[in-house]
Amino acid sequence: MDPYKILIKPQLTEKSMNAIDYKNELTFVVRRAAKKPEIKQAFQELYDVKVVRVNTQINSRGEKLAYLKLAEDESAEDIAVKMGVF
Repeated sequence: MDPYKILIKPQLTEKSMNAIDYKNELTFVVRRAAKKPEIKQAFQELYDVKVVRVNTQINSRGEKLAYLKLAEDESAEDIAVKMGVF
């Protein structure tokens, strides 16, 4: 599946910004039907980085959030700058 159909948009909240700085983790709103391996593959394909772990949750608005933990040698802050978050 097309990675752009899986990853909808980055989730920009105070909690997700702290996760970028302190946990080397990015948060995305993803398709509700997307599975963890699909999310991981889509992100690695788009940004050419190694993802260690993917956690998901469905929030009260019905959106599925994916928390992507990057490898130690990758920088979540650099990826966020490329996306235009900062």
